[in-house]
Amino acid sequence: MSDAYERERQNNSRLDELASKVTALRGVTIDIYDNARDQDAIDQTSDTFSSMSTSLKGSATRLARMAASGNKIAVLKLAGIIIGTVLVLYWIWHLIF
Repeated sequence: MSDAYERERQNNSRLDELASKVTALRGVTIDIYDNARDQDAIDQTSDTFSSMSTSLKGSATRLARMAASGNKIAVLKLAGIIIGTVLVLYWIWHLIF
């Protein structure tokens, strides 16, 4: 009976070791998944900034053409929009920090 008890104790010990290894493997797998998901978010953010940069360049080109055409009212509107945007960003910056 003592021999059977010893084997059962060893089996339980091995089972506990195996359970801890499975838990560690699960943790590593979850970390890998989280890292891959974070990398995907970084790639999406990079793509978003690239498209925003292209959009801003196009807008700046159109604004430059408008300003070059000499339409004074349009230039004054543009100046008002820029000043308003800077003031709003300044106000938001001070609210946050």
